[in-house]
Amino acid sequence: MGSATTQALAATTKALDAASGVDLDVAGELFAVARAVGDSSQLSGALADSAAPVEARRRVVADVFGPAVKPVTAALLTTAVELRWSSASDLIDGIEDLAVRAAAVAEPTADVEAELFRFTRTIAESPELELALGSRLGDASAKGALVETLLAGRVSPAAKLIAASLVMQPRERRVRQMLTRATRLVADQRGRKVATVYAAAPLNAAQTDRLTSALSQRYGTSVSINTVVDPTVVGGLRVQIADDVIDASVSARLAELRHRLAG
Repeated sequence: MGSATTQALAATTKALDAASGVDLDVAGELFAVARAVGDSSQLSGALADSAAPVEARRRVVADVFGPAVKPVTAALLTTAVELRWSSASDLIDGIEDLAVRAAAVAEPTADVEAELFRFTRTIAESPELELALGSRLGDASAKGALVETLLAGRVSPAAKLIAASLVMQPRERRVRQMLTRATRLVADQRGRKVATVYAAAPLNAAQTDRLTSALSQRYGTSVSINTVVDPTVVGGLRVQIADDVIDASVSARLAELRHRLAG
C-alpha cells in the first residue's frame, strides 16, 4: 500500500466519523459504488486520475452517482475522489473499506466482528461452500443471494450486508481473506483489535476475561477475542493479532526443543 493510499484511507475514515445519518442504506450504496467502479476501467480511471482537476472528479461523482444515492453517501464519495490514491484499484478498495466501516457505524451494538468470524470459520470448514462462493465462475448476484440465505436470521443485518456484498465483488481475492479484512476493519472502526486464539479446547469465561485483559494491556487498546479449537495446539495458546503471533503452545515449545536438540 502506497503512502498516498494510506493517507487517503485515514482521510476517508475521518470523514465517515464526522458524518451524520450513516445507516445500512449508506453502506449498501457504497458497496454498490465500489462494484460499479470496479467493473468499469473507464470510470475507475476517471475517478482515480490525480492529474485530472479535482472539480472534474467531483462532477463525475455527481453525474454518475448523485441522483441514485443519499446525500451523505455522495459526500463521502466526493471526499474519496478528491484525495490522491496510489492506484485505481486502491480507490476501489478504499470505497469498499468505507462501506464496511459504514455498516459498523450503522449497527454499533451488533457483534459484527464475531458474526463475520464465525461465518469465515464456516467457510473454512466447508470446501464445497468455499468453492461455491470463491469460484470465478457463476453469477455474482447468485453468490450474494446464497450468503443472504445462509445468514438470514443468524447474524445482524450489518454482518449479512458485508458478507453478501464482498462475495459479489472478489476482484481476485479469496473469500476468507476478504472476510478477515472486513472483521479487522469493523474492529478498528470501533477502536479495538481482533485476536484469533487457537486452543486445544474452548476457553471458559474466566480464561477469556484474563486473556482479553492481558492483550488489551499489551496493545494499549481494547481487544476482542475469537477462539478456534485446534487439537494440534496440544496445550497452551497461539494468539494472532494482525501480523503478530504469540505462540505459547506446548506444540511450539516441543518443536523448539526438537530444533535445539538437532543442533
